[in-house]
Amino acid sequence: MPIPEKTMENCILMLQHIQEDSSIPRNIRRVADETRTLLTNNSKAMGLRAAEAISKIDEISNDPNMPIHARTRIWELVSQLETIPLD
Repeated sequence: MPIPEKTMENCILMLQHIQEDSSIPRNIRRVADETRTLLTNNSKAMGLRAAEAISKIDEISNDPNMPIHARTRIWELVSQLETIPLD
């Protein structure tokens, strides 16, 4: 079973890479930044942060302007976040 803390760190890094990729449209990079901020907010439970992040990422996952490589990263990110338990 994956360690939730390590998974969260990996997700934050993935979001940072998305945010720094200039080939990705600005609105998607902005949501990546907002999601990264959500995940680093330690005042909420880890599972709740993951669920909120999934919800936020879901908003942009079907954006027609998103490059294929970014969409693949987004799907991978959501898969990682779904492994974090809600309790």
